[in-house]
Parts: sequence; C-alpha cells; structure tokens
Amino acid sequence: MTRHSHLDPSAFLLEGGPVGVLLIHGFTGSPPEMRLVGDVLHQRGFTVSGPLLPGHGTTTEDMNDVRWTDWTDHVERALADLEARCEKVFVGGLSMGSVLTLHLAAHHPELPGIVTYSPAVWPADRLIYLTPVLKHMIHKKPKSGQSDLTDPEADRHLWSYDENPSFAAHELLRLLRQVRRLLPRVTCPIIVIHSNHHTSIHPDSARLTYEYVGSADKELVTLHNSGHCITVDSEWETVAETTYEFIQAHMCSRCAFLQIE
Repeated sequence: MTRHSHLDPSAFLLEGGPVGVLLIHGFTGSPPEMRLVGDVLHQRGFTVSGPLLPGHGTTTEDMNDVRWTDWTDHVERALADLEARCEKVFVGGLSMGSVLTLHLAAHHPELPGIVTYSPAVWPADRLIYLTPVLKHMIHKKPKSGQSDLTDPEADRHLWSYDENPSFAAHELLRLLRQVRRLLPRVTCPIIVIHSNHHTSIHPDSARLTYEYVGSADKELVTLHNSGHCITVDSEWETVAETTYEFIQAHMCSRCAFLQIE
C-alpha cells in the first residue's frame, strides 16, 4: 500500500436521500478505502460521508502530532454534520475506523445501527504494547511491504502511508484500551464483518468484539477470500451488499418508504 497518485486522500461527501451513512477509514489510511462501499450505498439513495481523520492524508510527521481524542472529536463532528443533513445516520468503519465507530456507538445509543469492518480492537502486532517506550527511540517504522490482499488490483483503491508513525501508534493503543472498556455500553444494532484471511488484527478480534458488545441485535459475518481491507478486496461487493441489507433491515418504516433503491 502506498500513496497512489491517481487517488485523492481527501474527505468525500455524496449527497443523497434522508438516510446517511458515515464511513470511517483506518489507521494510516484515507477515505478512498471506503469509497467502493460508499458509491454502492450512494447509488441506492443514501447520503454518504467519508471524513479524513486528523494526521492522515499528509505526512507521518503530522500523524505523530495527533492525539487519540483528536480522532474521536473529529468523528463526533462528522456525525453531527451528517445528522444535520439527514433524518437518520448509520456509521461504519474499517480497522481503526471500526474502533472509532464503536466509540461513537458507546456515546450515542440512539444510533440505528453500526457496521464494523475488520475491527481492530485487538491488534495482531504485539509491538504496539511497547510503543510508550519505543516511540522515543523510533519515531516511525517502515511497513513490512507484505500484503494479505487476495485481489491484485485491490491496492489501487488504497492511499496509505508506507510507514507506521510510533507516537500515533501509542495513541491508537490508548484508544483501543478506552474502547475495550466501553464495549458493554454499545447497545445499538451491530454487524461485525471480517475475514479469516487477514493478518493485521488478532484472529479473535472480530469474535471478541461481537461477544463483548452489549447489543442484543448483533451479527457476525466471516469472509473467506479477503485480506484486512475487506472494503476493497476480492469480496468488497459482498461487503457492500451486506452493509446495504443491514441498513435496510434497521431503518424505520418511514425512512424505508423514503429510501430510493
């Protein structure tokens, strides 16, 4: 994954109907990784917002200056902006974006539903737990260059830093610890979508997220031919359709009547 020149890492807003969907990208990533799913939802009549998180889309040095509360504050504002446009707003996020989605849901029980794609509540890389010390010695660490994507064209939809910023990784760890404690407070409908082929999150992260949330209405969907970035990989169309079906199932009757298919 790299900074592809044909992609614009900026935020996007796709104007549509009275139901909105907030799609949050992952750590070191950018809104293009949410665009394929966003375009499908927009074509079905939804208003779709893909914010650019602070420290992303520029340089890793910028990201190292960000605190985890900058991310949570930003998505709070993005949610409020979309709620000002729409009658009802669903939220979905990929990887760290799913962690921010869970944080929002814990503080907004009125949300009609959330979608967590490859939830990174428990990461695979244990080095993240050493970042409080390591960040002072190594400010950024090159990514391995290895990819778990199964579609060779999937990378063309990703704009991401080539390095992991260490100070930002420590802020991610702080965010993860906050959200783990908050999981029982997530009570809105939730669908957890992940792949058993990914390498970026702990193999049990999706299952644990599903088990620990307080929602009575919850579903766990496992894919078998995708890497971590399931929103752009081989099964992205399944991901988009599953997202659409979840939203349709959790809209009020009036909103469902207004929805354009």
